[in-house]
Amino acid sequence: MAREIVFTGKGQAELLDFQPPPLGDAEVRGKTRATLISPGTELAWLNDGTYPLRPGYASVFEAEELGQSVRGVAKGDLLLCMGAHRSIQQVDEKFTLRVPKRLSPEQAVVARLMGVSMTTLMTTTARPGDKVLVCGAGPIGYLAAHQFAIAGYDVTVIEPDAARQTIIRDSGIAEVMASVPVGVPDYDEKVALVVDCSGHEQAVLDGCKVVRKRGEVVLIGVPWKAHTKIPAHEILHAIFFKFAVVRSGWEWDIPVQGRDFVWEELYEGYNNAPHSTMSGLKLALSWLAAGKIPLIGLVAARKLSQPQNTYDDLMAKKIKEPFVIFDWSTG
Repeated sequence: MAREIVFTGKGQAELLDFQPPPLGDAEVRGKTRATLISPGTELAWLNDGTYPLRPGYASVFEAEELGQSVRGVAKGDLLLCMGAHRSIQQVDEKFTLRVPKRLSPEQAVVARLMGVSMTTLMTTTARPGDKVLVCGAGPIGYLAAHQFAIAGYDVTVIEPDAARQTIIRDSGIAEVMASVPVGVPDYDEKVALVVDCSGHEQAVLDGCKVVRKRGEVVLIGVPWKAHTKIPAHEILHAIFFKFAVVRSGWEWDIPVQGRDFVWEELYEGYNNAPHSTMSGLKLALSWLAAGKIPLIGLVAARKLSQPQNTYDDLMAKKIKEPFVIFDWSTG
């Protein structure tokens, strides 16, 4: 019998049995090696969700069973997929990516979180060499800062927490500030893109103030709650007089896969997209495999016996590492 983590009630995380469905012709199935917690989303679900709720969307597993039409996967391959916290993954072949041999499952699963800001990197009007502010150095912000730096942007991270400041500086991002540099000559009206990973309205307002005319402020961080009493007029004023482009950082703003032009299927649509969720994840895996994003000492591996303890520790901020995974290989 397979097992999965289920949020059974407010604040309650349990490891329960489940029965996988029959294997489809195009599907791959196998034992999970690691799953990654998305702390902001999962803690929000844990404390305010519709229960029972099955969390998780990042998994690395070993291919053990192949559907009859599967051709691009071999038994024994390690695969990344958007799978939940469960001991068995079962997914269509086209939604899997082979993990490079030099990457461990614990490292490779981080690629899924890179996909969140990868969409912004693929769609922004800012170009390499432009100034980019990343607000918030949690898991998503840490990765976003490195992704934009790898792509050639001039990156500054905004993070008020001293411990997170140390982590991001030690990782190679030199420019780190406690708040958005509004009115600072080197930044004022020189920032092409603000990537807000904090969900904090003050960061968004200040980002609108510092951005250059027609610059972008992209909202990746979820505004789970109000942090201030800033009136909407202040944000509207900053947007209007800076001609700022404020938009969602919705990661699904690009297709999951590109679809070519096929005459026989025109009524079903096509996108011919040069970039997609899957191409972004493939790029993320390659950057991780090349060692371009430091992860040593930043991944906390937790055992499955008591998932409640892990979520309690996250709520209490007892886990210092930015990336927290469940290690399914130890049971």
